[in-house]
Amino acid sequence: MEKNTQKKLMDRYWKKNLSYLSILLIIWFLVSYGAAIMFVDTLNTIKIGGFKLGFWFAQQGSIYVFVALIFVYVWLMNKLDKEFDVDEK
Repeated sequence: MEKNTQKKLMDRYWKKNLSYLSILLIIWFLVSYGAAIMFVDTLNTIKIGGFKLGFWFAQQGSIYVFVALIFVYVWLMNKLDKEFDVDEK
């Protein structure tokens, strides 16, 4: 019984982890592909520091968002680890 309960718990942990990954990857895709390629003409009407926003997202913004998503993922996983009592102590 204990082994079955542990497996169910780890299955829930893994499913939640995969949902976090999916959401974060979708956000990354939308920012890197959507903002830098699909909506570039619309974004280019806005300027930041003399550069068009579409150009900025293509060159800088998607990288900054990716790095920010790494920190968000670490925060979410630490929280998830504590919830399922698998954190490093």
